[in-house]
Amino acid sequence: MTVFILVAGAFTGPHVWRDTAARLTADGAEVRIAALTGLGGRPGGPGDPGGPGGTVDMETHIADVLDAIDSAVAAEPGRKIVLVGHDYGIHPVLGAADRRAGAVARIVHLDAGMPRDGVPALAAVPDQRLRAEIAERAAGSGEPATGGELPPPARDAWSRWGSTAGLSEAALDGLTALAAPQPLGTLLQPLRLTGAVAAVPVTGVLCTGNGPGIEMLQIMVDVGDPALRALADAQVAFFELPTGHWPMLSCPVELAATLAEAASGGGHRLTSADAAHPPAHLRPFLLDVPERPRERTGNTDLYVPDGPGPHPAVVFVHGGPVPVEALPTPRDWPTLTGYARLVAGQGAVGVTLDHRLHAVTDYEVAAADVVDAVERVRADPRVDADRVALWFFSGGGPLAADWLTEPPAWLRCVAANYPILSPLPSWGLADARFHPVRAVSRAGRLPVVLVRAGRESAEIAATVEEFLTEAARCGANVEVIDVPDGRHGFETLDPTDESREAVHRAVGAVLAHLKE
Repeated sequence: MTVFILVAGAFTGPHVWRDTAARLTADGAEVRIAALTGLGGRPGGPGDPGGPGGTVDMETHIADVLDAIDSAVAAEPGRKIVLVGHDYGIHPVLGAADRRAGAVARIVHLDAGMPRDGVPALAAVPDQRLRAEIAERAAGSGEPATGGELPPPARDAWSRWGSTAGLSEAALDGLTALAAPQPLGTLLQPLRLTGAVAAVPVTGVLCTGNGPGIEMLQIMVDVGDPALRALADAQVAFFELPTGHWPMLSCPVELAATLAEAASGGGHRLTSADAAHPPAHLRPFLLDVPERPRERTGNTDLYVPDGPGPHPAVVFVHGGPVPVEALPTPRDWPTLTGYARLVAGQGAVGVTLDHRLHAVTDYEVAAADVVDAVERVRADPRVDADRVALWFFSGGGPLAADWLTEPPAWLRCVAANYPILSPLPSWGLADARFHPVRAVSRAGRLPVVLVRAGRESAEIAATVEEFLTEAARCGANVEVIDVPDGRHGFETLDPTDESREAVHRAVGAVLAHLKE
């Protein structure tokens, strides 16, 4: 028999698991819910870490999970124990599994991150401003370094901790009414791991209403982020649930079925790239574009057309975040070089560049890199400085916001392929600057060419639809080119006639605006 030990996230306790636990039990599993001290567990007693005047920290909650593991083992040795950690709960789950690795058959990260040794749970809070507020509250509490409590969110503030997509009004009411203060020590005390937990098989359940799905995660692994490399291990599997951050409340039946399948070792495995199977972003461009000399200066490459100038220019702005260690760098990726050579063959200077979007906190520095590159391009005597287009891709989409907000006279067109057009919930960005949905109302009659992938991930597709809704409301000049069967990065993933036609249409539209 499988024994599930369920560990809830921040501010929540055993009550959130009621429906999921009932379904798992009905299907023949045993369910134990680890009640964390201060969050539905023991209040403690004087002199006890969980008691009045005592400190509840990460070690306290690890001890709570250890108690649940030891109790399950003592009741009937040899059973398969599956630990499920939701949100913050993955931290004490990993801490306990690290000390009982031989007793745990699998760990399930339920819409949870990848905690590391020596890093406190506070680092996993998605909202940057919220992290700063918590740190400031802890510093000014007058309590010991890990003392005090963080009040639970108000009803309309849960979205700062994760997407509430899929929650009914009643579920959101219940989540708020039963929430408990989170002991600050649990967020501030670093998690300590010996490494033993690395031997335990892992399943990730990705809630696509709150963060990336499997396909996007594969892209992130392919790009070479060293922090994600372990996700392609054969011991790691993934499932998706099309809901927000609290699936035990929004879709408990589906969650129970997913957990049961996870316990049996099911799920999707990510792949590691090799010479025979290159990552998607390094596969050939879908068009056979003639080679053309490039001119490299600093972080910028120019593909200059034949004939006398000055020529209009198209600056291609890559997405991200891209790890610092990634090689080749984006300006050499086949999609970018393919487009640059394609427009150069049709009379425009094609420009690729590297910018420093290495984390979601880097948009400001990346934006400055793009501005510098554009000014260098416009200063080139072979470029018509009054006829320039900017073309953004994927996670580079938010960088379009500045140009939509105050479009200069020389900017003849903005294009975007499978873009992210508002900050994703999992980013936790408080800065409204890089938000094209909010910027498009100020774009005036600036032409926008939007290439929409029909098989886009749900979270990115939602930002595109939000952008188009706002564009329609304010009368923005947007042309949509659809690729119904195209995926995110279709230029190297989907070399079909449909995709090729979309590339030709998009390039034709942008070049036509440069001639106006």
